[in-house]
Amino acid sequence: MNVKSRDRLRKLLPRKGWRFRLWWPPEWWRRVALVLLYALSSVVLIDWILPPPLYRAEVISGVVMDRRGAVMRVFPVEDGKWRMQAHLDAIDPDFIEALLAYEDKRFMSHGGVDLLALGRATSSLASAGRVVSGGSTITMQTARLLEPRPRNIVSKCIEAFRAWQLERRLSKNEILELYLTLAPYGGNVEGVRAASWAYFGREPDNLSPDQIAMLIALPQSPEARRPDLRPDAAIVARERVLMRLAQEGVFAKDLARESAEYPAPKRRDFPTLAWHASEEALRRAARHDDIRTTIDLALQKEVEALAKRTAGPEREGVQVAVMVVDIAAREVRAVAGSANRGTAGGWIDLTDRPRSPGSTLKPFIYGLAFDDGVAAPDTRIADTPKRFSSYRPDNFDRSFRGDVTVAQALQHSLNIPAVSALDAVGAQRFAAALAFAGADLSMPLSAEDDAGLAIALGGAGLTVRELALLYAALGDDGRALPLNWLQSEVEAARTAKTPATQVMSAQSARQIVDILAAAPAPAGRMPAQLTQQAPVIAAKTGTSYGYRDAWAAGIGNGHAVIVWIGRADSAPRPGVTGRDAALPALFEVYDAIARIMPRRNTGPSLREELPGQHLPPAALARFERANMPPTIMFPPDGAEVWKDQDHTSFVLSAEGHGRLAWYVDGKPLGRNVAGDAVWRPGLAGFYVLSVVDDAGRATKSRVRVMSPDG
Repeated sequence: MNVKSRDRLRKLLPRKGWRFRLWWPPEWWRRVALVLLYALSSVVLIDWILPPPLYRAEVISGVVMDRRGAVMRVFPVEDGKWRMQAHLDAIDPDFIEALLAYEDKRFMSHGGVDLLALGRATSSLASAGRVVSGGSTITMQTARLLEPRPRNIVSKCIEAFRAWQLERRLSKNEILELYLTLAPYGGNVEGVRAASWAYFGREPDNLSPDQIAMLIALPQSPEARRPDLRPDAAIVARERVLMRLAQEGVFAKDLARESAEYPAPKRRDFPTLAWHASEEALRRAARHDDIRTTIDLALQKEVEALAKRTAGPEREGVQVAVMVVDIAAREVRAVAGSANRGTAGGWIDLTDRPRSPGSTLKPFIYGLAFDDGVAAPDTRIADTPKRFSSYRPDNFDRSFRGDVTVAQALQHSLNIPAVSALDAVGAQRFAAALAFAGADLSMPLSAEDDAGLAIALGGAGLTVRELALLYAALGDDGRALPLNWLQSEVEAARTAKTPATQVMSAQSARQIVDILAAAPAPAGRMPAQLTQQAPVIAAKTGTSYGYRDAWAAGIGNGHAVIVWIGRADSAPRPGVTGRDAALPALFEVYDAIARIMPRRNTGPSLREELPGQHLPPAALARFERANMPPTIMFPPDGAEVWKDQDHTSFVLSAEGHGRLAWYVDGKPLGRNVAGDAVWRPGLAGFYVLSVVDDAGRATKSRVRVMSPDG
């Protein structure tokens, strides 16, 4: 070490000891460092207090898809704009490459602000005296879309800060998706997906060069370049983009020139298929992104066309509602809430409106009777005039067939046997069983309301959806489960393993389906047993009081199908029955199912019959009221009888098991020598008559005695 070096080192060392001296920067440097520290703290604080308004991008259009991902309907957001969520994996990669090449070459590398682009834009502005090229990155443009501001230098600074915030919070792909969701494309169209549907009628997953160039050109001046209003300006802007992309090597020059010659696209309508089913899906969905339903679009189109054809233009005011359910997974495959939205009531989803189900509930009445052991398919039951306390039903054709089997009574939809079976089961118990299954009858019932027996003939309200749930249960060994409209609901049900509600036993359900499958086919249809490869369809029809509702419900080929025909205002349509109007439409739906879906041998109606299942035990050879209280035939409940003399008497009549005992206001009533219960009332007024059988089952009748004296 020479002398100069030794002296230089000695100056650096402390004078005493070997401790190094603490170096302290000059005052100006300390001030600069303090300012930088304050600035950095302020930026972090502002970033924390004022985050970018990402929530504004959460308001997006609901896109409802079928089970395979085909778009059925798009819903605008509240302000009427079409803004569909963009997903990079569903957008043509050539479009993404062209967009970055044209708008932001260094998008993947910069931190939100491209200093080179800003420098170039500033230099161009200074030399040309006007804006020649923009310096905004895609991230800065996204910030401007989230918070629109006037175009000035202050706004640019704010956008740069917001861009930095976005880069801190989101990945590059997320920023790109955000931009492609919010970018304006003219009028009320925002986002590349909405623009692709509006101008090309399809998803942007496979775009041609002219389409790519148009989608890049529009956001720069969306109103001035709208192809539906200003096609010439749109073509010029598209050509400019194509030529620039050709220079960048994205497209071949000859392909770019050829693409520039295409005409401007026209504005198209967004998909509006499955109108009512899509509304239900939107209501059920947790978020309004791509909502995947269980609907089969091909079958949905067939069902909608069938509903429109069945209603017909000549039938003014007539509506048709159809529902198809896959029994295995309880997935709703097709829904027509109405036949035509252009007619009265067409905007209403009539699958969700309670209507009188007519005779469509009779299979479930007999199923519970089978479970109770009071009847079986071959049990003989009387189809004769009968009064049930104050209720006296009649058959639809006002004729009676005497003794028939339960199977025949169900196949021919006889009313008296059905009411007798419901009387044995109990109207309240029957209504409770359906309610537990998910079909709540809209009819008030009380413990002493005999009119509840009218349920057997449609004296209650039920929706198409509830009836579909019940018939799907009938086709699945009596197991009732909620219907699934969304793929997410199917997954949730599979994960949760929702327990089923047993409407009736599997044995009874199979017997009921076999009975319905053997019912007469509609006019012009050959029975399935005589047709090769034809699916077996177990169907039941129904017609409500006053011909207001015509129904057909069926099970077959793994699907439950419900068809309702009527008017939305419940006006009667004299002479229109479920068998004549709804049943042919039901079979047409099954024809469509057979064309679109492979035949599946599922459901009790297609299984081998259980050995001897139609042979009832000896105790069920005939339907008896052994387990039911007696029925007062005279005087019925609520009757008014006249007493014109003091010695006027009345012979009481009742049906029941064993010897019957009569009581008047709780006092026993004797019999005459002929064995008849004879009642000789005293003063005019109200009396309570009771009849009790050997088992202690009682029935009451409230009677008013009237006389000329008052």
